[in-house]
Amino acid sequence: LIMKVLHQIYIFIVLLLVSLSSMAQGARGLNIVVLGDSNTSIGGDSCTLDRGWTRWFKESMQPASMRSYARSGATWTNTTATRLNTQEYTEVLADCNVVYNQVERLTLAYRQGSQPAPDVIIIAAGTNDAWFKQRRPLLFSKTAEQAFVQTAFITGRKPSAILSLAESVRYGVELLMERFPKSRIILLTPMQTTKAPYSDVRRVGDVIEEVGRRMSVPVVRQDHITGVYSNRELRKPFLTSDGTHTSVEGARRNGRLLARQIEPLLF
Repeated sequence: LIMKVLHQIYIFIVLLLVSLSSMAQGARGLNIVVLGDSNTSIGGDSCTLDRGWTRWFKESMQPASMRSYARSGATWTNTTATRLNTQEYTEVLADCNVVYNQVERLTLAYRQGSQPAPDVIIIAAGTNDAWFKQRRPLLFSKTAEQAFVQTAFITGRKPSAILSLAESVRYGVELLMERFPKSRIILLTPMQTTKAPYSDVRRVGDVIEEVGRRMSVPVVRQDHITGVYSNRELRKPFLTSDGTHTSVEGARRNGRLLARQIEPLLF
């Protein structure tokens, strides 16, 4: 009986090691791209700068390639003046500084041959939607349920007609699904920030999470798990430099945490 139990334990350990080895091999072979706002963009386009979570995520995951198309000041939510614009570069809130145009820049880079087909697309946005909600007056004009009244893809519409957060998230994800049908898309809700009430950050996160659920896209709630708490950061910066943007320590913790959260979603 003892020998039988030991044999079963041995088999379990072998299978576990094979599984872990397989996951590590798979992670090293992935082409990953990230879209988002300043907390993603501060890691640099090549995801190598210490204050960005992408640098530490990349170190943990060891992908074949990883590139960021994120821009500081970007929102999910479009405006009536949002249009296709892959050339404009700004690091502040602007009509064309939206996730939609990051999708377009990714698409252009892929078509021109400078970007491998992404296996994984991570989108980490929403902070500026909550922070500057007065500049996005239709932000919460539709619930996730209302955004899916039209069941067919809405990608044929102009971005300037997609004015709620819920529709903007759906629109961006559907564009990616059309153009990169083999990619795994993962959404990250915004972290807590001292620049916006947590009630607004949570509401933005709830909308993103519900849209993701309806589209069978996994969502990681950064406002719940990263350890960046607005009340603590307001008293004295701990994991941020200014209440919003991660310090090197905050980025290190967050990048490694996100690697642990995301890796199981890839297999």
